[in-house]
Amino acid sequence: MLEGRSCLLSRVFSSSCQPESKWPYMSYRRLEDFANGKRPLGFDGEDDQERRERKLCKLLNCCEMVETTQSSSEQSEDQQQAGVPSDSDSLIHRIGRDNSISCLIRCSRSAYGLIACLNKSFRSLVRTGELYKLRRQNDVIEHWIYFSCHLLEWEAFDPNQRRWMHLPRMTSNECFMCSDKESLAVGTELLVFGKEVTSHVIFRYSVLTNSWSSGMRMNAPRCLFGSASLKEIAILAGGCDSLGSILSSAELYNSETQTWETLPSMNKPRKMCSGVFMDEKFYVIGGIGGSDSKVLTCGEEYDLKARTWTEIPNMSPGRTGAAGEPDMPATGEAPPLVAVVNNELYAADYADMEVRKYDKERRLWLTVGRLPERAVSMNGWGLAFRACGDRLIVIGGPRALGEGFIEINAWVPSEGPPQWNLLARKQSGNFVYNCAVMGC
Repeated sequence: MLEGRSCLLSRVFSSSCQPESKWPYMSYRRLEDFANGKRPLGFDGEDDQERRERKLCKLLNCCEMVETTQSSSEQSEDQQQAGVPSDSDSLIHRIGRDNSISCLIRCSRSAYGLIACLNKSFRSLVRTGELYKLRRQNDVIEHWIYFSCHLLEWEAFDPNQRRWMHLPRMTSNECFMCSDKESLAVGTELLVFGKEVTSHVIFRYSVLTNSWSSGMRMNAPRCLFGSASLKEIAILAGGCDSLGSILSSAELYNSETQTWETLPSMNKPRKMCSGVFMDEKFYVIGGIGGSDSKVLTCGEEYDLKARTWTEIPNMSPGRTGAAGEPDMPATGEAPPLVAVVNNELYAADYADMEVRKYDKERRLWLTVGRLPERAVSMNGWGLAFRACGDRLIVIGGPRALGEGFIEINAWVPSEGPPQWNLLARKQSGNFVYNCAVMGC
């Protein structure tokens, strides 16, 4: 539904076709020209503007609305004659504001940079996040993959158009750069958690401004926690505080209000655990807990309505095979690699290179197939296993002597046993340090 639209839009607005990573700055420059009475190149008159609007209508699949909304256009003209401003209300004058928004929310978000350059009304719709809220309310979700293979550098990958994008480089001190980091995508934000000297810090990347900021603080700062997001909210549970104590506390983050809410504590403290949302409930799975730092095989379910935690035995997928060495410390292994697609829980067994599915009724893990052959890791580290809409994504790849590749493989579970499709491949000498999937 969303594929290919941005390419078509670039033909209409060819004079403003720029890489998406630069569109916020492009918007400022264009709007300054408007404020100074200048028109961007290609806008030679009202007739030309109308032609571009008509092309935009057609490309957004709303051309059939044009003929049926002439009355809206005529009403808009009457309002202008009466001295009522309509530019900010109509967006695309020919079809009216409501029809304009209905078309825009179904357009690929990779085109929003170009759309924001049209005028202040379009820019406000994109930059304030209103358009993304409307997409969410209408169940129009587009998933992009964000990952880091270099300490302060992040990339985004659009699996629909198979397009790579570079995010602005993070600005931080050397302590944060070298610290362990967790990442989480929620709403239109990418959060990266780390440490600066003795305190925890959160860096926030906003899709709306294409920029990083810091200064946000949790109620109980932590690292090595389990987390997951659902639309505009995220839950973080467990982890360690600045003194290394293992936590049982949990917090909910609302990306629209940028506020943190303390939740009831879990039954067991745990760190290096994983989190997922499934059936509108939050689950924390596995991890390390207790004074002896033993591996936990249980999970816990948090009911957002009842605000209660329920322990679930044997919910962690565990490991078998040659990599399960008894002498390996618990902290030497990665947290459980789990993901949820269509309310079904899957796990990646990096030791046996298998994909497993959780039977919720019998509370058992069943092997359903193999991982991609080239999805290598170091005891699970450097391998990303994520849900991306109706697909499972595996990011990893072969490397040797500092050289290698990052490969993105996808499988749609509803289509049958694992058949992995290679979406993209690029050269990289590093593992995948952090990865998150943003749906907005």
